[in-house]
Amino acid sequence: MNPKIRWYILAMVFIATGLNFLDRQVLSMTIIKIQEELSISDVQYGWVNTGFLVSYALMFTIGGRLIDKFGGKKGLGFSVGIWSLASVLHGVMNTFSQLLGFRFLLGIGEGACFPGAAKTVYEWFDKKERALANGIAIGGAAIGAVAAPPLTILIAGEYGWRWSFVIPGLIGFVWLALWFAQSWKKSLHAREARALATTASPVVQIPIKKLLKNKTVQVFILIRFMLDPVFYFLMFWVPKYLNEERDLSFERIGELFWVPFLALGLSNILGGWCSDKLVAKNFSINAARKWVMGFAAALTLVAPFISTVSTVEVAILLMSLMMLAHGFWITNYITAIADVFGKYATSSVVGLSGTAGAISGMIINPLIGWIAHNYSYGPLWLVSGIMYPLAFLIMMVFIPKIKTVEFKN
Repeated sequence: MNPKIRWYILAMVFIATGLNFLDRQVLSMTIIKIQEELSISDVQYGWVNTGFLVSYALMFTIGGRLIDKFGGKKGLGFSVGIWSLASVLHGVMNTFSQLLGFRFLLGIGEGACFPGAAKTVYEWFDKKERALANGIAIGGAAIGAVAAPPLTILIAGEYGWRWSFVIPGLIGFVWLALWFAQSWKKSLHAREARALATTASPVVQIPIKKLLKNKTVQVFILIRFMLDPVFYFLMFWVPKYLNEERDLSFERIGELFWVPFLALGLSNILGGWCSDKLVAKNFSINAARKWVMGFAAALTLVAPFISTVSTVEVAILLMSLMMLAHGFWITNYITAIADVFGKYATSSVVGLSGTAGAISGMIINPLIGWIAHNYSYGPLWLVSGIMYPLAFLIMMVFIPKIKTVEFKN
């Protein structure tokens, strides 16, 4: 029995979340070639993105519920399998309707990824290591976002745009074989085996209505609803901002835009490490998570200055600090959910909050476009700097102590 097997499992989760972000970004970098070859309009491309977001939002909740029922191994495994199949199918599409359908299927698979990652971390790591483990698990997504542009350009240049979808999908199937080849129970330490036996035993699922009536669940959902649009703004609108207001060429944007995502990946891991170090120094779980989240919220106050600094290099630096703050925040936010809901509803609450964030993103994105077109990006950077401190204040008031919630029948 190998007590270090949990770190192998965690490395596999890191790769899975990396593939998650890599696979979803291939389309945005190949769409110009696809539009030329398949005669897909900008309006149709908009519908394709909406189709992905709809299924992605739905599966955050549905997938979270299923993963709480069947466990992290099966849940995350099936999630990767579905989106890998969808990615491969992108490589054989020839019509708009096929692209729309395959994108919807991709969202079904990818929506369950992060609830599955959270559940897996909960099953394998105790409270003293859980924040670091969550940081590593989530950090894979940022590394995938960093790797996606050069990898896609390389594959498309050598083999054509279709293989940019097929090769990552095939890598997903290799991951799947390795994931299910590993026997979890036979590899566990005695303590871990008992813990997994407990989590593997039938757990009565808490009804969605009951979860939604819980004040702590409501606060976690509200926070994600508030903050996800800020993250989507950083992901989807910064290239246009750099082009339209900073006069950067697309080539120059490609040279710079990976830096904030690298900061995000590092901070996912560092944020978890810092939180666990505080616990090791006898800070309470409540104090450790909130100290790191409070620091992150304060750091986002640099956002309004992004539109005022004179050089683009300083603007990129401030964006990197924003991404750094988000990494600290999201790692401890998800870990706090696991601290509170444990085996009962970790994936379900992560899923409900993720669905709220995706819905918020769908609502707010058109408003972002309207503000940017009619005014400037200045108000958007201002709001981005306010939202995290406001969310932290809400958390301090309405979740005064992070502690395990026991649901009674």
